[in-house]
Amino acid sequence: MKFLLPWTYLIGVFVTARCDIIAPRLDIPQGSSYHGLISEDSFEVKVTPKIKTIDGGSICGFRITKKHHGEAPFELVIANQETGEADLRARRPLNCEKRKSYSFDFVAVACTGAASQNATVHITVTDVNEFSPKFTAPAYIAEVDEGRLYESVIQVEAEDEDCSEKFSDICKYAILNEEEPFAIDDEGVIRTTIPLSHDDSHNYILKVVAYDCGMKMSDPVLVTIKVNRVCKLGWQDVPERISYSPGSGRKSLFPDTKFDLCNVPCTAKDIQSRISLAASHLGKKCDRDTYSVTDQRKLCGSADESIDLLPFAGPGTEWTASLQTDEGRQADPVFAFDGATGGAIIPSHVLPHNFTHVFSISVWMKHASSLTADKRIKEHIFCLADDHHMNRHHVSLFIRNCRLILLVRREFGDGDLNSFKPAEWRWKLPQVCDDEWHHYTVNVEDQDIQLYVDGVLFKSDARNPEIIDDWPLHPAPGLNTTAAVGACWQGSEQRLKHHMKGYLSGLSILIGKLESSEVISCLRRCQEGLELPSFQLLQPGMQILNNNDMTEISVNGENKSEIESIVRQIAYKNSREFPVPGRRGVRLYTSIVCESGKVIKLPPVESEVIVQPALEPVISLSGVTNLSLEYSYFEHGVRLFPDVQIIVTTEDDDYDDDSFDDDSDEDDETDDEILSSSARIDSCLVTLSPPLNPDHEIVALPEGLLQQLGLKAKMSTEGFLLKGTDKAFRYEQVLRQVTYSNRRPAYYLTRVFKLICSELNGRFISNELSLTLNVLHPTQTSPASSRTTKEIPSAKIISHRLTPIQQAKLEMAKHHVDIPQPFSDLYYSSQSGNLSRGMAQGAGHAVTIVVIVCASFLILMITLGVVRVRAAQKRAKDEANAESEMAWDDMALNITVNPLEALDSNEKATMTVVAQVPEVADDSASDSNDSSDDYDFDDDDDDDFRVDHITQSKDLEWDQSL
Repeated sequence: MKFLLPWTYLIGVFVTARCDIIAPRLDIPQGSSYHGLISEDSFEVKVTPKIKTIDGGSICGFRITKKHHGEAPFELVIANQETGEADLRARRPLNCEKRKSYSFDFVAVACTGAASQNATVHITVTDVNEFSPKFTAPAYIAEVDEGRLYESVIQVEAEDEDCSEKFSDICKYAILNEEEPFAIDDEGVIRTTIPLSHDDSHNYILKVVAYDCGMKMSDPVLVTIKVNRVCKLGWQDVPERISYSPGSGRKSLFPDTKFDLCNVPCTAKDIQSRISLAASHLGKKCDRDTYSVTDQRKLCGSADESIDLLPFAGPGTEWTASLQTDEGRQADPVFAFDGATGGAIIPSHVLPHNFTHVFSISVWMKHASSLTADKRIKEHIFCLADDHHMNRHHVSLFIRNCRLILLVRREFGDGDLNSFKPAEWRWKLPQVCDDEWHHYTVNVEDQDIQLYVDGVLFKSDARNPEIIDDWPLHPAPGLNTTAAVGACWQGSEQRLKHHMKGYLSGLSILIGKLESSEVISCLRRCQEGLELPSFQLLQPGMQILNNNDMTEISVNGENKSEIESIVRQIAYKNSREFPVPGRRGVRLYTSIVCESGKVIKLPPVESEVIVQPALEPVISLSGVTNLSLEYSYFEHGVRLFPDVQIIVTTEDDDYDDDSFDDDSDEDDETDDEILSSSARIDSCLVTLSPPLNPDHEIVALPEGLLQQLGLKAKMSTEGFLLKGTDKAFRYEQVLRQVTYSNRRPAYYLTRVFKLICSELNGRFISNELSLTLNVLHPTQTSPASSRTTKEIPSAKIISHRLTPIQQAKLEMAKHHVDIPQPFSDLYYSSQSGNLSRGMAQGAGHAVTIVVIVCASFLILMITLGVVRVRAAQKRAKDEANAESEMAWDDMALNITVNPLEALDSNEKATMTVVAQVPEVADDSASDSNDSSDDYDFDDDDDDDFRVDHITQSKDLEWDQSL
């Protein structure tokens, strides 16, 4: 009992002490719990609300008392011991994909050892987008038929291993290939955007990727889509376009095409295919030559008597200047007529008016049907009418009511005046008003009339053409006839009437001859067209047809394979050296004739030919540019272009002047592609400054050579033009023989001759070669110096150099040549007489100037005559005085002449004569009309003879005085 009392006391004391200790308390409402979030890639847990204690004093730790659902890899770390704040941390990295949440209970323990109440923490592990989507298949393959649209070709699928919906769901699919005819939606369904074609591609390989909602992209997966060929009725493997280079010959249009019948709904009896070439946009239906009518006739091997009534406007062809025409140089001129105004009167010297018996009229025409209801309206293409008040038409070609009508009236005195004979022929033709280009030629031989339409002879019948008879024209004295194009002269109103509405080109008249069918076909022949295959490919039962222009070819047959082989051989060809570049449409029409008679027309297959631009020729002129000569050379005639060179190249780069050097590399010369020996030009123009004076200046052309080569020439005081398509070296031959002579060279110091040449009616123009002729006026010099000059004629040439070769393109662009109209637009004809006489015809405008010059010259000659008379009288008096002084002993006088004094007297006489040479030459040249084709720098015999003769005459006069 004694021992129990102390222990009981101690226990009481301890219990009393324990009751005095205050336990800590967590700062959270009763019944609530903590919630924490932690990311997979973090150790810190964000807890709500913040863990802290109240009461209980200092906190020395936290203890997890209970773990829910297994482990709890977390720890509570005291952040502030005094306030009891704590942070919750993970002891190791967490993985959302393995476990998304954790729960456990914990208490706070004070330093006194007192513990708080239990609190529960719920921790959620947040996901990090650490995984990319992955497709469920390594690759995808699908098939489609060509020619169809598919809403669903195939569906691809991808998955993501992330634990959250945000990062584990697939939100988007995409195709990485650009410009492919496919699309994909957000569900991975691939569709086509256009019908596919097996010809374009046999299969498509797409790269497809998937994106999760966090926009993390997957690796691409390959999706292969095969395109199955579906048999289609008609032609297959037709190229969309074919490139054609000028000069490349024939080019097959359908080299690999094939024809599929498939499941044609009938038994094919006949297959009809037609290939059409569309080139009407180029002008007169196709690409034709741009040469003038005369040049075309020459190239076609015909006579050159045809008269071009619609040439390019220019000197000598001014009557077409008022007509509206195209501005291009890639095609021949096309003249437009509005039906109300216009028309051109042809000068009488161009076209003779007496050609009613045998002649041919040719023209290109494009004419549409008139919108007016008046069928009496006439539209004249050509008309020859007189000025009688009855408005009589002698010869005319016109349109009325879509009929082509030729009128040829018999003149007074042609046969029986009381007989009725055909005078008007009216052809009803669909081509007249179809608003397309057509070529017409009418051959007239008295009453025998033939019409060619597009090169084909029109077959006449009893009703077409309609022939109207008429009386001959009655006599009417003092009548004047007028020829016009695009209208007709109305004598009663003294104006043009019956205007043409449409387009004309290449209007020409051949008088005294008929145009042959071969020439007609050649003149209208297209230089481009389709080429027929070899007739060896034709099998029995097959047929090939073509039109005259070779722009349409039809192939008929029963066997599909035979039709294919023929169509594959049809080609395009353009024989023009410089074709018009651009597109030519090609269409392939096909019809299938069934045994039942039913015709199945297939849709046309379209293609196009792209004609590439040709390398344009560069025409380069070179030769002497400066000549200085004395009087005598101008009196005898000077060759203007003795060493002219015309070089035509096709090099598109700048021409290199070093090609003239002897040391130039052969490879460089080959690269220049010089074509001077074979290239053609069609005109050369020489202009003079100042204009010629026909009284004493003459430019002589080699008439015989011109006639031999078939070149035409036109001369005037402004210069001359050579016209005609021929080789460049032949133009060189003509130009080298052109001479200039002047009987009064003292009137001039310099004269300039400018030469330019062209090809294809001015489409390609050369550089300008300018020759300056300098007149060396004589000075009083000693005979020795005069002889020295004569002995070294080369000293008279001040400058003799080659002009730098310039590109024709640059000359055309800069327009260095000042010409009123492009000289290549001109067409001239020369008379059979001396060509030099043509200059005098253009000298009427200088009559006034000539009169003034002559009057001034007459006054000068009178003054010189008076001076000479007075000088002669004075000299006679001096001689008489001298004779009287010596008369006293002349009978016995012996005179010894010092040879040195005789030499001095000879030199003085010679010096006097040399000073008078210009005057003597001027007087003698005024009566001489001789001109030489050649000049020689060493030919001085005439001058020496003239000087020696006059010197000897002076010596004889001295002897007589003795």
